[in-house]
Amino acid sequence: MLAKQILNGLGYCGHYLHFHGGGASGKAPIICLIAKHGGKISQQELGLHFALKPGSLSEILSKCEAIGLIERSRSTEDRRQLIIKLTEEGMRQAELEQAARIKFRSEAFSALTLKEREQLLTMLNKIRNTWEGLDD
Repeated sequence: MLAKQILNGLGYCGHYLHFHGGGASGKAPIICLIAKHGGKISQQELGLHFALKPGSLSEILSKCEAIGLIERSRSTEDRRQLIIKLTEEGMRQAELEQAARIKFRSEAFSALTLKEREQLLTMLNKIRNTWEGLDD
């Protein structure tokens, strides 16, 4: 029974992190990564940073392009490469997203003391190691 309650708690945390902490592979993390690369990156390089199939990445990029966050163009050095560039609005959105992520990180564990945070990290690492062993 306790294991089920813990898993439910972890499930809620995972859900919350995905939808409020920036997710792992949606619009927000993609435009933030492009911004970290100076506002411009190849689609191939961008794909290396996310656990997405090329078609899924292309779909997200199409949506970002449709709402004016990015522009795609062919590389002048290698015409096979697509270059993804943030628009002015894309840079603005990336800055807002990054500020929200920083705020979330600073507040996410404010209910815990430093010692409790360190204990939580130790426990999460133990759980992770156990779960990784379950995949073998």
